[in-house]
Amino acid sequence: MDVEGEVARVLAELRAQGDPVRADYEKRYLKSDLVHFGVPVPALRKVAVSAVEAQPTRDELLALAEALWDVTRDGRPVHEARVAAIEVLVKRVALLEPSDLAVAERFVRGSASWVYVDILAEKVAGALVVRYPDLGRVLDAWVADPYMWIRRTAVLALLAGVRAGNPDLSRVDRFGDALIGEREFFIRKALGWVLRELSKKDPGWVTRWVEPRVEVISGVTLREAVRWLPEEDAGRLRATQRR
Repeated sequence: MDVEGEVARVLAELRAQGDPVRADYEKRYLKSDLVHFGVPVPALRKVAVSAVEAQPTRDELLALAEALWDVTRDGRPVHEARVAAIEVLVKRVALLEPSDLAVAERFVRGSASWVYVDILAEKVAGALVVRYPDLGRVLDAWVADPYMWIRRTAVLALLAGVRAGNPDLSRVDRFGDALIGEREFFIRKALGWVLRELSKKDPGWVTRWVEPRVEVISGVTLREAVRWLPEEDAGRLRATQRR
């Protein structure tokens, strides 16, 4: 693969499909300081994935993703290039090895928005942890990290196992207790999402976990956690918290 040539091609196609009106809207919605072309997500994903349709090597994949992530224009990162970097990793995540979790971490630490973090957390970090369970110890460190987006990544990475039918209940339990007092909205929401998705497969576990904590769990977390619980359980938990 000609990585430099692929980056240039991807950027040219993205610029050609950009919409300045959409770009202005996205910048306001995401409160973003990045350069935006204004490319709709489906079109952006199609352009990005085309770069790895022919199976790249692992080294080529990593080089392409990092080159896209590091693209700048007028000294500022480019939103669509960063999303494209994530999409190529997601498309070929099966090529990644345990040490490549560091790439996901670098991207998260270079982010300040859910729009990048959430996909990296579940589809890259989470996928690696499912395949290489020993990487869970990295999540154990991340859940106490000073950077809020790394803590959110630790929680949302658990979604991969939940959706695959192999939830890491020990970490859901421990991470939940570690973060239950968080003031950050994005952490509260992330914990709620994990509990919500888990409740679709194991509502009893979620009910038993929430019930003794209902007086300390945040309203944001509880609303998500009970969304798919049987109404009898959800109503009881909501009523207990209101008292």
